[in-house]
Amino acid sequence: MKGLNEITIARVASSILSLLGVEKGEGMAEAIEELLALGRCDRVVMYNPDAVAEWIYEAHRDMFSPLLEEIDLNLEMKSMVPPVTPVCFASMYTGLLPSIHGIEKYEKPVLKVKTAFDILRENGRKVAIVSTEGDSISKIFLERDLDYFIYRTKEECNRKALELIDEDRYDLLVLYNGDYDWAMHRFSPEGKRSLRALGENVETYMELKKAIEERWKGHRTALAFAPDHGCHRAYGILGSHGKEIPMDMNIRHFWSIIGERDA
Repeated sequence: MKGLNEITIARVASSILSLLGVEKGEGMAEAIEELLALGRCDRVVMYNPDAVAEWIYEAHRDMFSPLLEEIDLNLEMKSMVPPVTPVCFASMYTGLLPSIHGIEKYEKPVLKVKTAFDILRENGRKVAIVSTEGDSISKIFLERDLDYFIYRTKEECNRKALELIDEDRYDLLVLYNGDYDWAMHRFSPEGKRSLRALGENVETYMELKKAIEERWKGHRTALAFAPDHGCHRAYGILGSHGKEIPMDMNIRHFWSIIGERDA
């Protein structure tokens, strides 16, 4: 049986900063070399679908075929302990371990430590977060000099993200979708409704990529498909996560670089 992947999601924060030419904050985990090798960008779009496990990707790779044809990097990633949403996204965007950023269980307090968002704002960059209301990303990063777009449904969030791409005002755009996580908890990771949500997550990534290609011709953009943690079957028909096991800890992050590198 495969063990745990090596690259932790805590390395995403400094990777975003490095892609945008900004120095990482004190104590942040190092950037991901394979990603930086693709070259600097002036825009980053982070698409965060919840709970998409590596084993789900392996078992249903055909659903990812459109995405796999378009990406430049396919990274084996490791979640945080415990692999629950607020812990994981806190580490993804602070670059810190849970014991340092302060969220060590399923709770959603506003983070008091510095995030990649704060560092970007200090360097004059514009940041927007688009999320469904009540979810971790809509709560733990509040009280910052960012633009927040919080909606009731995933569909509203996705429409807004496309509008923001059209407006071309942000250096970093974060979009969260929690529909796969919601479905897998109720109908199992491979239930029909869960797989339908998974397919929609892949479609959303492709829609974002198409919009960036059409609207941001003057930019070089890094677009990520970056889940927070995985999931496992529980009680036969349900899904769960939160254990330090490969099914919950191992995920994949996919990256597309859109636009030409400067000569």
